[in-house]
Amino acid sequence: MGVQLGEIVPRQELNLESLSGLSVAIDAFNALYQFLSIIRGPDGSPLKNRKGEVTSHLSGLFFRCCNLLKIGIKPVFVLDGEPPRLKKAEIARRRVSRAEARGKYEDALSRGELEKARKFAQASTTLEDYMVETSVRLLDAMGIPVVQAPSEGEAQAAYMAKSNKVWAAASQDYDSLLFGAPRLVRNVAITGRRKLPNKSAYVEVKPELVVLEDVLNQNGISQDQLITIGLLIGTDFTPGLKGLGPKTALKLVKQGKSLDDIYMERGIEKPPGLEEARSFFQKPSVLEEFDLDWRPLDVEACVIYLRDEHDFSEDRVRKAAEEVAMAQRNRKDSLSKWL
Repeated sequence: MGVQLGEIVPRQELNLESLSGLSVAIDAFNALYQFLSIIRGPDGSPLKNRKGEVTSHLSGLFFRCCNLLKIGIKPVFVLDGEPPRLKKAEIARRRVSRAEARGKYEDALSRGELEKARKFAQASTTLEDYMVETSVRLLDAMGIPVVQAPSEGEAQAAYMAKSNKVWAAASQDYDSLLFGAPRLVRNVAITGRRKLPNKSAYVEVKPELVVLEDVLNQNGISQDQLITIGLLIGTDFTPGLKGLGPKTALKLVKQGKSLDDIYMERGIEKPPGLEEARSFFQKPSVLEEFDLDWRPLDVEACVIYLRDEHDFSEDRVRKAAEEVAMAQRNRKDSLSKWL
């Protein structure tokens, strides 16, 4: 779910081309869930290979990364590690929610209500271990590095941006800001025309840049106060105050009120774990040493893997891969003229 800070976060639209030559640390699980949710048939069923394994994530990963690589963007995917203890309740809640959605999906499908079925299918999306493994194999063939975080992927991506190992963190969620990422790029994985939930209308999704310094300056708050706002409205680690949105939380924090003050005023007992969550946002478990080795995309490796093991169309894969390889060669040739 992530922390819902959108109402107080200034952002600017980007063209992906403006990120050419820059590196971005992508929250892998966040992106894979997006692909698994979006890339489905009219009845909500995902793409599968002949073995019955889901391949929607591979389709999204391959073709989206091809677009990024052609432009000259340098992605690195960051995998989640062991979730912090504080997240166990949220993980359990999500598990129950997905199970309920699966039941509603099957019910809607049996009644022939395809639009409802697709909505519930998206809500029941699950990321299995084999999906992560197949993604890592594909990324290796594409020459894209992968970093295994010890804990939260967004915390690791934020650290990589803070330490100037990459230009920005990339995720749909705003949690990276609480972890201190100086720059957050949103909608890197899902730009394009997207249908609005429960509506027949569509919206154009474009990349956005969020600069942490702008968030703090325009709201007149510190990084610690931003974390307090997150804790008030709810994070993946702790519940928020019911009915309290980011604008009200911002107002209270700017009045100089602490978490204790705000809970006391409302006559509500402060839930356990809030200060532990603050400490985790301030000093999360991250990997400080890692290699980022971008290699040219291997056309044949991509074709063989996706065609032979996952039943992708060779023509489509080869065409996309060769376009990337050509763009990478052209950039290398252009650079060599200046050396």
